[in-house]
Amino acid sequence: MLRKALSLTAITACCLTACGESSESPQPPTSSTSSTSSEASEASESAGASGCPEKLSLAPLPVWARMGFQPPDQPMPYVVGDRGDIAAVVFGDPLLAPPDKERSNKILWVSRVPQRPGDPLKIEARLDDSGGPVTREVPGGPGPSGIDMPKAGCWHLTLRWSGHVDRLDLRYVRQ
Repeated sequence: MLRKALSLTAITACCLTACGESSESPQPPTSSTSSTSSEASEASESAGASGCPEKLSLAPLPVWARMGFQPPDQPMPYVVGDRGDIAAVVFGDPLLAPPDKERSNKILWVSRVPQRPGDPLKIEARLDDSGGPVTREVPGGPGPSGIDMPKAGCWHLTLRWSGHVDRLDLRYVRQ
């Protein structure tokens, strides 16, 4: 278990170092869906009836998701899953649909729970819970990614990785 945690730490640190960041050890979880979590209320603004915030607020990441960020409490746009097991740190804010040719929809997925090395992060997304699902996959599991969606709107994501499941909503806007 320690070897897996160290591998995840090393992989995440390497990914973030490539973006000019350094590493810090993870801490216990904080859920964005908890009514007592001040981080959750700061992380999103004016969620519509569909659950998607109109705009992501800048707020410090949950302590467990700060590894590699300097300073560790710097404000970032992010969303935490309903179970509090994963965070989507949105570097491509706002997320655009269709995607822009000049920049990508960059999302860093950070898992609070243990991962099996090499297991992918599988994403099933539905636009405002209507129509068929759109599927995406992040090889190697939670980490850096570019996730594009075909249309603007509120996307409801079901995330599966290493035997874990969580859900979160992300808004993609028309460019």
